[in-house]
Amino acid sequence: MATPTEVERKVRQLDNDVQSIYEMLATIEATQKRQGNRLNEIAATQSEVVATLADHGTKLDAILELLRRGQA
Repeated sequence: MATPTEVERKVRQLDNDVQSIYEMLATIEATQKRQGNRLNEIAATQSEVVATLADHGTKLDAILELLRRGQA
C-alpha cells in the first residue's frame, strides 16, 4: 500500500501533468488560430487573383475581337 507521502507526491505529479497538458492545449489553440487567420488571408488573396484573371480574360477577349475585326 502507498504511504500518505507517496500518495501526496503522486497527486502533485498528476496536478503538474494536468497543468502541462493545459499549457500545451493553449499553445495548440493559439497556433490553430494563427493558421486559421493565415488561411483566411490566403483565401482572400486567391479571390482577388481569380477576379483579376477574369478581368484580364475579359480584356483579352475584347482585344482579340478588335484584332479580328481589323483583319476582316
